[in-house]
Amino acid sequence: MNSSLASITSDDDAKVVVQRPLPSNARRYTLLLIFCITQFLYTLTNSALFSAIPSLVRNFGFTQSQSVWIISAYQLTFASFLLMSGKISDIYSPKYTFITGKFILGVISIGIGFASNGILFLALRALSGIAASLTIPSALALLVGLFPEPRHQGAAIAAFGACGAVGIVLGLISGALLVEYVSWHWIFWFVSAVILPTTLISTVLIPSQTKNMARESGFTKLKRLDITGISILTVAVILFIFAVTTASMIGWRSATALVPLAFSIAMTGSFFCWEALQPIECAAVPPSTWFISNFSVLFGTALLPYFWWANIFTTYVSLWQDIYGWSALSSAVHMLPIGITAFVFSFSSRVKGIGAMNAKWLILCGALMMMTALVLFAFANGPDKYWSLVFPGFIIGSAGAMLTNISANIAIFRATPPSMAGTVGAIFNCGLQLGSAVGLAAVGSIQTSVQKGNGGPSNYEGQSAGFWFMLACISVAAMAVLVFYQTHTTRDHVEGTVGSDEKDADSEKGDDGSLS
Repeated sequence: MNSSLASITSDDDAKVVVQRPLPSNARRYTLLLIFCITQFLYTLTNSALFSAIPSLVRNFGFTQSQSVWIISAYQLTFASFLLMSGKISDIYSPKYTFITGKFILGVISIGIGFASNGILFLALRALSGIAASLTIPSALALLVGLFPEPRHQGAAIAAFGACGAVGIVLGLISGALLVEYVSWHWIFWFVSAVILPTTLISTVLIPSQTKNMARESGFTKLKRLDITGISILTVAVILFIFAVTTASMIGWRSATALVPLAFSIAMTGSFFCWEALQPIECAAVPPSTWFISNFSVLFGTALLPYFWWANIFTTYVSLWQDIYGWSALSSAVHMLPIGITAFVFSFSSRVKGIGAMNAKWLILCGALMMMTALVLFAFANGPDKYWSLVFPGFIIGSAGAMLTNISANIAIFRATPPSMAGTVGAIFNCGLQLGSAVGLAAVGSIQTSVQKGNGGPSNYEGQSAGFWFMLACISVAAMAVLVFYQTHTTRDHVEGTVGSDEKDADSEKGDDGSLS
């Protein structure tokens, strides 16, 4: 292969550009498989715990409010530390950031399996979220470096995202099987048994440097990390997710929810003020980033896929098991169409006709499909409506969510410089997690309030109201894409000096930002 990566070394203040060949295809695709397995295991673990919640509640004596943190403890720290992890990956080394996060997560997973009390369990879940946050931005940065050609890069990013979606559904099934036939402990021991060996393989296979990186002093790197700015935003995100999660349990009028929410908003404003005062090279997220063509609208789009998936999962798992009396395994099997469809549509960018379309129209098409599914769900008021309304809704909506996810994910990397890959990946994934956290809180609150005045959870009016609310939110987001997404933009920023083949490959992208 003639494509090459440019690496920059320095002697004192002099920078020398060195052309380094890409690793072999076998090595690159083995690493892609490892990255995809890592993403798959993270989402599988979280999803599997939905089936394990009853066992964990009995085992640790959790109250109903405490049981929410079985999922939220991980989600809280994962989303909050993504930006810091992305900056560490960009400034230091994506290879060692990825390996460190995986190894720590593997060790913590063993410990969670042996946890003997609820407090220790939740604490380890929170720590595992921090460890996992180190791996996602760094994996995306490595993918961008290992697959510089736009066509192959799009396929790699699509596969990475697809494994996350498939892991959600297969996690429900694997969790149900493990809980029913073994124990919840094996959910974490299984993850550790896969993560630790692949960490060792990653250490050997990942090139030591896959992007332009000048040697800098430790002080310079630390200054560029912008610890103050990142800390402000990290605390703001923690308070925000805590507030919306708490509000979904005890109501939005509670001071326990409103005070953290107010502080979160104030700290977010402080973060942007702080960033505006920093030199561009020292800012965690330079304000100019949000003015990169389509960046802001693509971040808004990132809120949609997990907003759709998370609410569909929680609504139907609760409805089927608590109201209809279905078993955890039966509920998981009925969710399979979502995972199968997501996996199939993960390859949509490789289809000639679809891949040639501009990302704007693919995102809008995906949003329309999610909206169509929500209309079907709103009228599926009984178990007899599964095949006529829910099943086609699962297929149409999951296809739309995956199409939106992949199109936005590829487009946001095309719109930004490769040197920001880790930070951009962190921002995008933070959007995914915020969409899930805020969406679950908002939809849960609407469902609960409607059910109180309409006969309780057994009345479908609450679920229906939640679906109509989701439809309204996605409609607003789709209108924003329609109005603000610019279709005739290119990324003309090239890091360092690249080989002619890479330049030629970059020119394949076209002026319309298509996913070819």
